[in-house]
Amino acid sequence: MTTLADSFVKECKMRLLEVKRDLLNRVRNSRMEFQMLDKSGGDEADQTMSLLAENDYLSAQQRLKEQLLEIELALARIENGTYGICEETEEAIEFDRLRALPWTRLSIEGAEIREAMRRKFAR
Repeated sequence: MTTLADSFVKECKMRLLEVKRDLLNRVRNSRMEFQMLDKSGGDEADQTMSLLAENDYLSAQQRLKEQLLEIELALARIENGTYGICEETEEAIEFDRLRALPWTRLSIEGAEIREAMRRKFAR
């Protein structure tokens, strides 16, 4: 098994922290925008639009929360020395993949295995 160079792990950690900061800003900004929406009465169409806006807001918040969790888990893997190891194959995750998705838990092969299993059991 290949271990990652300290400089590469540091680069990934900096990227993770940068993405985390961006996500937290997006959470804060979307919360402020949602709070500024006029949610008072109105006719049926206005109430429908308000409910749709609330649904969009909650969906976006859930996606951001999931992304933040993945980043936190990646930072924890860096701290405990398991960063860059595929959860599925227990082999090293490709450098290019980690550079593109520093929070990934799966190598390309591991992701293909998980997808094949998901499809198999989705039937």
